[in-house]
Amino acid sequence: MRFDIITIFPEMFGSVFSGGVVRKALEKGLIEVHVHDLRDFTLDKHKQVDDRPFGGGQGMVLKLEPIFAAVEKIKRNKEVPVYLLSPQGRKLDFRFAKELARSPQLILICGRYEGVDERVIQHLVTGEISIGDYILTGGEPAAVVVVDSVSRFIRDVVGKMESVENDSFLEGLLDYPQYTRPREFRGMKVPEVLFSGDHKKIKFWRRKESLKKTWLLRSDLLGEKKLSREDKKILEDIKTEKKGKSNDFD
Repeated sequence: MRFDIITIFPEMFGSVFSGGVVRKALEKGLIEVHVHDLRDFTLDKHKQVDDRPFGGGQGMVLKLEPIFAAVEKIKRNKEVPVYLLSPQGRKLDFRFAKELARSPQLILICGRYEGVDERVIQHLVTGEISIGDYILTGGEPAAVVVVDSVSRFIRDVVGKMESVENDSFLEGLLDYPQYTRPREFRGMKVPEVLFSGDHKKIKFWRRKESLKKTWLLRSDLLGEKKLSREDKKILEDIKTEKKGKSNDFD
């Protein structure tokens, strides 16, 4: 898969992909990441990429001519998705990342300043991507997040594809707790069930802990998921246990 990132600060990507899984994927040729300086697509001698907003107001707005020129130069065919990184976009989640990974090329435009000319949004891009309900100084950090999250769904980027399929959120729940050596540290012990050798008990414990963590930390996810009868029973037990502990404390 090929990622094309359009930015006015290409230096921000200098070393960000030089480590970890993404670096290995680049070395193996599983993905390509190309960073394009928007100024290279300007026509004036000053390489101006922004201007004051019509109607007045604070800040500067990215001009549409260089953005159109960049996309038209980079885009391999009309089917290639083009996304603007902005806080008003569709929120990136595992489903969206998996969907984006199906395309052989993905073009990402890094927003800046007060935004971009609205005609870019209306007539050029496929859509907008947000990585959360907060404001960044620009779309560059968001572009890194998109490349990292989407890359994981490309075959052979992660050593074992089943580890991606079993990731937290893929099933709509947070992951269960993980432990490794030592078995005890400063009085903190690993749950005994994990040493029982009883795979059925371990599986049940993990499912319960996953449901418990989701209920405590991200209860909104439970409203989006269709729970099985067994999951509902486990969740009721968790709530009863929690209530009992609260009563004991009182």
